[in-house]
Amino acid sequence: MCGILGSWQFDAQARGDAEDALARALPLIRHRGPDDIGTATIPTAAGRLLFGHTRLAIIDLSAAGHQPMIRGPLSVILNGEIYNYRELRQELRGLGHSFSTDTDTEVLLAAWKQWQQAALRRFTGMFAFALHDARDDSLTLARDAFGIKPLYYSLDGRRLLFGSEIAPLRALDPGLLRLDWQRACDYLSYGRYDCDERTFIQGISQIEPGCLIRYHTQDGVQPARWWTPGTTATWRGSFADAAAEFRERFLDSVRLHLRSDVPVGAALSGGLDSASITCAMRHLEPDIPLHTFSYIAGGPQSEAKWAQLVNQHCAAQAHEVRVDTADLERDLDALIAAQGEPFGSTSIYAQYRVFQLAREHGIVVTLEGQGADELLAGYSGYPVERLSSLLESGHPLQALAYAGRQARLGRQPLRLLMQSLATVSGKWGHEALRRRAARWPAWIRGRLLAEAGIQARPLLPSQRQGPRGRRLMQAQARALAGDGLGALLRHGDRNAMHFSIESRVPFLTPDLADFLLSLPEHYLVSARGQTKTLLREAMRGIVPQAILERH
Repeated sequence: MCGILGSWQFDAQARGDAEDALARALPLIRHRGPDDIGTATIPTAAGRLLFGHTRLAIIDLSAAGHQPMIRGPLSVILNGEIYNYRELRQELRGLGHSFSTDTDTEVLLAAWKQWQQAALRRFTGMFAFALHDARDDSLTLARDAFGIKPLYYSLDGRRLLFGSEIAPLRALDPGLLRLDWQRACDYLSYGRYDCDERTFIQGISQIEPGCLIRYHTQDGVQPARWWTPGTTATWRGSFADAAAEFRERFLDSVRLHLRSDVPVGAALSGGLDSASITCAMRHLEPDIPLHTFSYIAGGPQSEAKWAQLVNQHCAAQAHEVRVDTADLERDLDALIAAQGEPFGSTSIYAQYRVFQLAREHGIVVTLEGQGADELLAGYSGYPVERLSSLLESGHPLQALAYAGRQARLGRQPLRLLMQSLATVSGKWGHEALRRRAARWPAWIRGRLLAEAGIQARPLLPSQRQGPRGRRLMQAQARALAGDGLGALLRHGDRNAMHFSIESRVPFLTPDLADFLLSLPEHYLVSARGQTKTLLREAMRGIVPQAILERH
């Protein structure tokens, strides 16, 4: 885990100041990498390309992991981890490549030399990197499948800037001060942010999850999507077979995420997702010291007893933090600065304090359960989408029964059915939904915004794109592509990196996503509306039964 920053100056008059500007801006991401700092100047046909890097040493703690790393015509700065680097290194050695370090960065360079862009599909990891190839004088900016690691850029006719956070980009170009009003209105009206390439700053964009851009001075920017979650039902086995397969794949993911040369802990809430991570860690490593870090809320919503149950089950050493309004008042400015952009709720302060607690106890890497809700039909189980699938696939009686069970869970069945019918009724029903939802709140002067070209952009169930009867899977695929999950991952990255913590999310791998999205929908949400049905079955014997039975 690190921080990256770079600039490619095309204006000859500005090149002399670029190195000084980079030196001033790089300390703004020193919290992302307190262990080492490095820069490199790369000559190109269009001028000098500058790379800057701050390192949080996780794997191969020696100076061999220093970045920027240059191997022949390839130069790279990497933020993140390629967890399966050992397996890839063995494969690449068989293809004639040699290695002088034990770093995943060197493996990335060899993989790119061997497979180019196709290497991305071979990586299991979280990453954002900038890679220059002197053979064609191109620069590639690439981001992992889910956008776990951030990557921003700003391009005009004078220069290309890129980095892990917005603040250093603004330091490189103080003219980047204008608010993006479309993003601001999305946020204020609908709570939407981190859901596409837009940021709150006009002129600064983010690489979207599963995407890259390739820049060449002759061809300009060439965007590409290297991973798209599919939703076609291809699994032909039973539910029991699927649970066994998921268990094997999930444990393998946790095993890879445990690779580290520094202490590893677990962020534990007491819920099913974090309990699955923590218990899998103990299952795979029965003898290692296991430290967990938990936020303990007061009142009837407290999950303290569930976290305690998991800690006892895993023989873990528990560390807890409680917060009050005085704590939030003290830390609010620091929280805002750490996030870099607006966020939806101060509830993320609890996570901020959990990472602070972990760092105080010498932990550098944590594993957490983020992404399980989007992969395994968590939250409320996506009831509108599940009902829509039942209606669309010709099962109206099952749909009525499902709606009735949702009523017993405290939801409004008639409203769910009406939304589902509108969703599956084709473009006319969808258009009616869009017109009804695409209204500005009463406190916003929509006419003035419309005159400025700003649109009302609520989050709506999209028209079907893909196979019929797969609305639930399509909703999860949209969430994984950034609309929903993106904000949560940004919160987690900034909160963790503020304390120089590498937060890992084992649920979020393309392998797990491709598998889960290929299953029948009722494997994830049962006929009686139970969410995460497959996860509950797969973790039997690993997670305490009382946790598995929680609603």
